[in-house]
Amino acid sequence: MTPWVRRFLGANLIVFFVQTTMPAFADAFVFVPRLALFRPWTIVTYMFLHAGISHILFNMVGLFFFGSRVEERLGSKRFVQLYFISGISGALLSVAFAPNAAIIGASAAVFGVMLAFAMFWPRDQILIWGIIPVQARWLVIITTVMAMYSGLGGSRGGVADFAHLGGYLGAWLFLRLIDPAKRVARFKASTIGKPSANVLTNWKQVDVTRVHEVNRDEVNRMLDKINFSGLASLTPQERLFLSNFVPPDDRAPIS
Repeated sequence: MTPWVRRFLGANLIVFFVQTTMPAFADAFVFVPRLALFRPWTIVTYMFLHAGISHILFNMVGLFFFGSRVEERLGSKRFVQLYFISGISGALLSVAFAPNAAIIGASAAVFGVMLAFAMFWPRDQILIWGIIPVQARWLVIITTVMAMYSGLGGSRGGVADFAHLGGYLGAWLFLRLIDPAKRVARFKASTIGKPSANVLTNWKQVDVTRVHEVNRDEVNRMLDKINFSGLASLTPQERLFLSNFVPPDDRAPIS
């Protein structure tokens, strides 16, 4: 588990414990969009409050499974920025579309982390309820459609649909901002340049010690994947990413 994923998990669990032992404690930290100008701190504090065991469990499981790889890829500083920008943008979108709804929970922040995961590893399989495999990109698309349908229909069931959508939107804008060359993986693999057949033939010569620490774990994961399942097991995004670390003399042009 990466440093900031561990800290966010710990902070949420500690606040939840305080919240359950002193219920009135949460009242001053709930985000109510129409009161945002009078209680500006709540645009951040609401992210650490939860409505019950199932609520915090869902969010923390998502943070645990998606967060570490995203933090390793972005680095801790940008991961923290992503987390808070997603949470804050979720609150801001709620101001526009659900001004009277009190909001608590880390969902917007976690949804932002999930979007980042899907943009970096769109074809990775996510097991819903531990049994239904769904590609990460499709998980984001499905949850976006569900949130839009529910939100425009009145957000029944106490779900902060516009906060979820705001988390996605904030994360997407942040990732585009820090990646002006637009190298973030597309949801459609066909839009990504594919290495020619000769690329990665000398993948064993990748010197992991010379890879920046932000990318080192991801490179190691891909090398382990090749060792276990062969070069053909890499997705087009993974091949393109790993090709950046093959020694220059052993790389063919990317077509």
